[in-house]
Amino acid sequence: MEITEIMFWISSIWIIPFWGLMWFLPKHDITAKAMNDIRICILPLLIPYTILVIPNLPDIFITLGSEMPTPQLVIDFFQDDDVIIIGWLHFLAFDLLAGRYIWKRMVELDRPIYVSTPILILSMMVAPFGFLLGLLSTWDFKE
Repeated sequence: MEITEIMFWISSIWIIPFWGLMWFLPKHDITAKAMNDIRICILPLLIPYTILVIPNLPDIFITLGSEMPTPQLVIDFFQDDDVIIIGWLHFLAFDLLAGRYIWKRMVELDRPIYVSTPILILSMMVAPFGFLLGLLSTWDFKE
C-alpha cells in the first residue's frame, strides 16, 4: 500500500466518530470534549494532507498560479491520482470544520436532533449546501 492510500484511509476513517457524535449525540459531554478541541478533531486531518501536499506544492503553484484556472485546467489537473487524494483530504478536513461550526451553532441555540442531524449529514455529504442550511436554521432573522 502506498503512502497516498494510507493517508486516504487514515483520514477517511478518522472522521467517522466525529460525525457520528455530532449526528447522534450532539449535546453529550463526549461530543463537546471531542469537537471543542481542534487538536483532536481537525489537526490529525491536517497532518496527512500536509504530508501529501508538500511534495506537490511546486506543481500546484505552477499549474494554478501561472494562469487563471479554467474548467479544463482543473479537469486536467485532477487527472493525477495524488491531486485527487489531496483534494479528498481537503474535503474531509474542511467539511468537518464546517460541520463543527454548524454543530456548535445548533447546540448553542438548542436546536433539536431532528433538525441538526439531517443538516449535519448534508454538511458531510454536500458541505456547502449543508452549511447553507445550517446557517439558515440558526440565523436570527429578527436582527
